[in-house]
Amino acid sequence: MAELRVPKLNNNDTEYLLVEWLAADGAQVAADDAVVLVETSKAAEELTAGASGVLRHRLRPGVWCRPDDVIASIGGTAEPAGLDAASPDMPSPDTASPVTQPPGPEPAPLITAPAQALIDELGVGLDRVRALGIPVVRRADVERLAATPAGSEASAAEHRLSRVQRAVARSVELSRQTIPAAYAVVRMDLGPALEYARATTKEIRRPVGLAEVFVQAVAGLHERFPLFFATVDGTATRALLSEAPNIGVTVDVGEGLYVPVVHDAASRTTKDIATTLMKHRLAAATGEFRESDLSGANFVVTLHTEHGVVLAIPFVFPGTVCALAVAGPRDGTLADIGLAYDHRLINGRDAALFLNALKATVEGLT
Repeated sequence: MAELRVPKLNNNDTEYLLVEWLAADGAQVAADDAVVLVETSKAAEELTAGASGVLRHRLRPGVWCRPDDVIASIGGTAEPAGLDAASPDMPSPDTASPVTQPPGPEPAPLITAPAQALIDELGVGLDRVRALGIPVVRRADVERLAATPAGSEASAAEHRLSRVQRAVARSVELSRQTIPAAYAVVRMDLGPALEYARATTKEIRRPVGLAEVFVQAVAGLHERFPLFFATVDGTATRALLSEAPNIGVTVDVGEGLYVPVVHDAASRTTKDIATTLMKHRLAAATGEFRESDLSGANFVVTLHTEHGVVLAIPFVFPGTVCALAVAGPRDGTLADIGLAYDHRLINGRDAALFLNALKATVEGLT
């Protein structure tokens, strides 16, 4: 009999919400079937069965679970078991459920705890929530609902930060408190990179721009500059090196900053990187990222290519050592590309060597 255990989905949360079962209790499932949806502070994540057999639920929807908790078993026969059978260790929704059911005679959707918190904060009417016509209401659903004119309750004298922007604010505050950052800038000629991007876009039929160029160029420096992709332990006495460059890229569509990740970018082709970033941009427009899309970055590329921006100084994201600021070209094709870095690991000379190696890569594209 196999057990379905909750994996560790990120380093920020100690518990997750079991939102809904995607496969019924007693259903025959395959190892790669998505069987349950859990929600973290960042995203909703589908968990696969991990084994083939008959699925037996151990927890009801609406219950909090922790990493390594057993939430289901898989195996045996398809005889009815069900959650209605008495089980002394099964949480009851009367005592363990953190979800809210709106009152009223109409069938009510299941509202997750993060969604309900946002409903309360923004003053979204429950009639509008019911009108969505979906069985499970999540944070992203409430955010989209509140973004419509009828759902905006903010007064003219205030501006409510989105959930994503509030997360950015917490990251900035933590960075300023814990990371002694420094900054260095090198002027680069982006002409070769822009020409390479145009030619490659036609060749691979995927949009290639400065983001794709710099992700690939930075990833290529991982072996030469391993400290730039490291993390600092809690005592700041040693650096934890990374096996592969996982490059986070900033995406802002007006509702706050997302930093999705291109994992193991050094092993990817330009087409693969362009496809991944295109998917990330589409996900940012809806807020429907997977947890894995937003986790694991060990280097961040921040984009500041809006017209007129000549210099940007990013903060170093907690858990990383460096953030590269890519500005658009000025004075023809010249641009100032900056590196914010954790001064506990990286010194000014090292930063200059890294930036000049990056400059040689970018200016040498053909």
